[in-house]
Parts: sequence; structure tokens; C-alpha cells
Amino acid sequence: MSNQPKKVETRIFGKRYELDTGSLARQASGAVFARNEDTAVLATVVAVDEKTEGEDFLPLTINYQERPSAAGKIPGGYFKREGRPNEKEVLTSRLIDRPIRPLIAKDFTFQTQIIITVFSADADHDPDVLSLTAASAALMVSDVPFAGPLAAVRVGRVEGKFICNPTKKELAESDMNIVVAGTKDAIVMVEGGAKEVPEAEIVDALMFAHESIQEFVKLQEDLVSGLDVEKRQYEGLAEEDPLQDEILTFAGQKLKEAFVSSSKAERRERIKSIKQETEEHIASLHPEEEEVKISKPFEKVLKALVRDLIVKDRIRLDGRGYTDVRNIDGQVGFLPRAHGSALFTRGETQAAVTATLGTAYDEQRIDSLEGDITKTFMLHYNFPPYSVGEVSHRLGPGRREIGHGALAERAILPVLPPKDQFPYTVRVVSDVLESNGSSSMATVCGAALSLMDAGVPISAPVGGIAMGLIKEEDSFVILTDILGDEDHLGDMDFKVAGTRAGVTALQMDIKVIGVTRDILSTALEHANNARMVVLDKMDGILDQPRGDISPFAPRIISIQINPEKIKDVIGSGGKTIKKIVEVTGAQIDIDDSGRVNIASPDRDACDRAVKIIQGIVEEIEVGKIYRGTVKRILDFGAIVELGFGKDGLVHISELAPNRVNSVTDVIQENDEILVKCISRENDGRIRLSRKQALGEDIENYTNNAL
Repeated sequence: MSNQPKKVETRIFGKRYELDTGSLARQASGAVFARNEDTAVLATVVAVDEKTEGEDFLPLTINYQERPSAAGKIPGGYFKREGRPNEKEVLTSRLIDRPIRPLIAKDFTFQTQIIITVFSADADHDPDVLSLTAASAALMVSDVPFAGPLAAVRVGRVEGKFICNPTKKELAESDMNIVVAGTKDAIVMVEGGAKEVPEAEIVDALMFAHESIQEFVKLQEDLVSGLDVEKRQYEGLAEEDPLQDEILTFAGQKLKEAFVSSSKAERRERIKSIKQETEEHIASLHPEEEEVKISKPFEKVLKALVRDLIVKDRIRLDGRGYTDVRNIDGQVGFLPRAHGSALFTRGETQAAVTATLGTAYDEQRIDSLEGDITKTFMLHYNFPPYSVGEVSHRLGPGRREIGHGALAERAILPVLPPKDQFPYTVRVVSDVLESNGSSSMATVCGAALSLMDAGVPISAPVGGIAMGLIKEEDSFVILTDILGDEDHLGDMDFKVAGTRAGVTALQMDIKVIGVTRDILSTALEHANNARMVVLDKMDGILDQPRGDISPFAPRIISIQINPEKIKDVIGSGGKTIKKIVEVTGAQIDIDDSGRVNIASPDRDACDRAVKIIQGIVEEIEVGKIYRGTVKRILDFGAIVELGFGKDGLVHISELAPNRVNSVTDVIQENDEILVKCISRENDGRIRLSRKQALGEDIENYTNNAL
């Protein structure tokens, strides 16, 4: 790292951006302090001096961390300090890792760690895209070999106009929220969601993003210009292994024949057997060697053969055409006690998805830089090792599981009903039972089906498909509904989810430079065609939400009351609302707008709670007759309760048509009696008459009793 301090700044789309190096964290291999208006992050890079022997992969770790102090907050909880990464930190770490990793040489086997810390956060700008750009800048001033600079922008669109790095207010009005990372020459990553936006407009957004990225790339180039940055020299891995030709000669044709199989297990078993035969053959050719290791050269031969098979011979691993979707099967309601359930199978990928309905008490509460946030929809994705026939430790969800769950959640969000129409908290859980490519998109399909099975009135079903790319020089092939091996050996993983009207979520990772507008347009066009096939299949399973929710789900009835009456329903110290809950057994939630949600598996309990609350908030009207309970006997009359928090005085002269000498001659405490409201005083006191109620037509009677 050059310790020469340097700061560059510019204005991009009217906003101030600044990069500063050589002033902070000077013992790191590279460090950059980046600022966008009042949001500021520090990105540091450290690569150890000793190479990890025997490895041929990049040992890179990226940690994004938020400091509550950045927003002037003290952490919640008992310990009052930061703990394990929250979901936002995990997702942002993953967002930064995905585009950066392919730009560092794979044979740079020095342990490398990038830490990005948010030190200042305003209320308008999410630090995530700034952090990715800062991480790239830190790599640029470090000794780590890096094919950057790389930058990221967020794209929104309001009233048809694209916005680079929109504020949170602008995002609330936007019909898309897409993060795009790229170099000067190409887009390398896409992550985001949209409100059923057509594919052609998504491509326009990506092109706008890449144009905007140029400004941030130039800012990094200006930072590095003139600095004395020396990249580390190291002995890399040989591009070609001399054993590759021998392996190809012996096993090439056998491997080609093994590739074309519809079964993942059969294909892998045959390749395993061929590898063992090849190892024995190569060992016989080199008797002077104590041990001949062919794993790495065999993998390279395997990759080259598969790519040639697809591009030149136009044959996919399972025999499908480039645009074919695997067989789809599914069912709903297969779990008897789940509120909604779906089993979705596409080829050798299968997801069991459940939907659970809850109340406001089940909302997820998140302590974030923006303040306390509540989520009423959660989608969680689980990828157990048995889904790919493996064994591993289970220590909670990993970054990949959290990322796939977030992608599927983003895909479903645009079709969920508004809270005022469907006041439930909803949790969807996807358990991948079998995986051979695109389990996240199977999760999207299963989620939509399980929600409809649960009776959630989503506006449209959502389907998803994963696209692949094999690019050889100027020619390329787009693959629809890719297998796991096609993903592993290919150049792009492009997941697209949406309705028949348009895209709701997309995620793209690209391993090669030079993905053009033509490639992106073709991939999105093929994804749209495949999505229609998937949605047709889903319609055959369940084409619309069920007319009612599960009998095992809580019933929620919503009513609107005057916000000024909220205090009456709650009562002093919560006494009134606690009593309603005790009497009815229903859960009651009231927001500041006066919307009251009453929840219970028992519909009668909900109805009774509604009746009580309506009685509390109802104004006692002069001239109406009510049923009340005598609560207190006085010398000159009685106090009669008309409902929670409401009572009035019946004067002794209003107890009966004839003269009453003593109140107890006519009524006793706890008697239920009919009374008429004869006046309401300015101080709120209510005067009642039993005498007039007895002589009135009972059609005016209103029952306010519990």
C-alpha cells in the first residue's frame, strides 16, 4: 500500500463522492475512506505474506459491518455492543464478494481479507453500493493483483426516469431497485427487484447502470493515478498440466458418452468410474512416479469437454435443447396441518415449501441503521446437505442460504396484498429436498403455490428460471433452466423471476468479461419464454388463491376506529384492552391510525371482541335506549355502566313512573336494566332514565353489554 495520502472527489448526478487513501488504517495492504454525502465507509484489504501451499483457489473473505454509532444509535440488547452479523450485513458481504472474487487471480493463494466498516450513515443513502466501490478502490491501492477498478450503482425509476443511487424516498416511489456492478468494459453482477417490469425495460436499466458506473471507475483511476502502487509478484499455477493431453487421449470419448445422461447420479457415477480407470492408466504410463495426482488436470479436461459438447456439438448434459425446460411436477396441500404447502419439482430439483399465517405479534423486528423496522413477510430458504447426497455440519444458515432466501423473498413481495387488506404476518419456509440446479427458483415457484394454498390473495403467481451462458470468443450459447454442472462449468448464472406481466426479481453473476447488450437481451427473452412455460405448469397445479384461509390459521378481523378513541380502548395502564383479551381470548393490535386487528382461531371470539370495541368507541347518543348494568347504588340514584369505560347516572326521579322512596326498592347492584340517554353534559357526564326507557318503543334499543 502506498502511504502517500491522496484524496479525490467529484459530483455525480448532483451528489458528492469522495475517495481518500493513505490517511487511515495505514498498516493494511490497502485502505480507502469513501464518502457519499453524509454516508461514509472505510474499506481495508490485507493479504498475508505466506502463500497457502497445496491450494488452487482464492482464499478470500469479505466482511461488511455496520456500526450503530454511524447513525447516532446505541446497540439494542443486554450487552450493548455489536455481535454476530445481522442479515443485512451478511447479504451486503455477499453482494461485495460476488463481483470482486472473479477479478482476483484464482491462483493468488494468499489469505486475503476485505473489511468494510460503516462509520457514518445518513437517512438517505444505503451504504452497500458505496461499500462495494470502496472495496474495489482499496484493492486498487493494495498489492493484491486485481483486474479492476470495479464500481457499483443502484438504479431506481420514478415516473419513467432512471435514477442513479436514488434516495430512500425516491426508492419508495420507484418501480425497480437494482444493484449493478461492473468494470469499465462490462457488467459483472446484477441483484435486485422490480414491480413486474418488462424485460426490455430491465435491459435499458442495466445499460443506464453501466453508463453510470463509468463515472465511479474514473474516480478510482484518478485516485490511483500518480500513486506508487506495486502489485505483488508471485509464482502462479501453470495454465496447462502435461497430464491433460494424456487424460484427454485416454478418457475423452468415454467422458463425452458419460455426459449425455438424464440422471445426475448416473452421470456422476460414470465419471467417477472413468476417473479411476484414467488414474490407473496414467500411473502405468509414469511408473517412476510414486503417486500420480490427476484431480486438477482431470477437472480441466472435464470442463473443456462439456463446453465443447454444448457449443460445438450442440448437446446438453441431459439431452435437452438450449431452450427446453425440465419436466415440472407439483402438488399443494400435501401437509395436513400447515396453513399452506406446496411440493415443487423441476427435473432433479425439488423444494417443499410451507406458508404460515400469523398476527402482528409475529412480525420480525429489526434494529437497523435506519431505525427499528418491522417485517410482515419473511421467506427462509434451507439447503440441507442430503439434497446433494452429502454430509456436513449444520450450524445455522450460511451466506448462500440467506442470499437465496432474500432473492426469493424479493420475487414474491410485489404480488403480496397490502396490509390493510390482508393484515397477516406471513412466513414462508423452503426446504430443498433435492438439488440439481436452480433451487432458489424452485423456491420462488413453491412459495407462490404455498401462499395460494394458504388463501393469501396474491395478485398473480410468480415463477422463476435460471439461465446460463457458455461463451467461446465471439460465439455464445444461452442455456435455459441450467443444471448444477452447467452452472459450475459455465460463464453466467442469471436467475429471473416474475409474473406474466414482468420481472419481479433478478440475480446475475458473470465469470467472463464481454457480456453485451445482445447477450443480456437474449437471456432475458429466453427467460421470459421459459417463465411462461413454468407459469402454465403452475396453473395446472393451482391457478388462483383459495377462497378462504386454513382452518388452523388465526382469523383476523380489521375495524377502523377514531384515533382519538384509541386511549379509550386501551384504558389506563392497558387495563381495558387486557380485560377484553381476558374475556374473549382474542389477540388485539391497534396502530396509530386507529386500525384495530382482532385475531383468534375462534371466529366467535373475534366477533365478541369486535362488538365490545365498537361499544367502547361508540358515542352514547341522546334519545337512544341501552342495556346497562347497575354498578353502584347512591342515595339519590344509581350509576349504570353501558359498556367499557362508559357509565351514566340514573336519578332516583328517573327510576320509575311513580315516586320512589329508596333506590333499592326498584333496583339492586349488578341488575341489568334498560335506560334511555336523556342528556350529555359539557363535562362528558351522561344522564339516564329508566322511567322513559320503560315507556319507549324497544326498537330504539342498543345492546352495549358484554
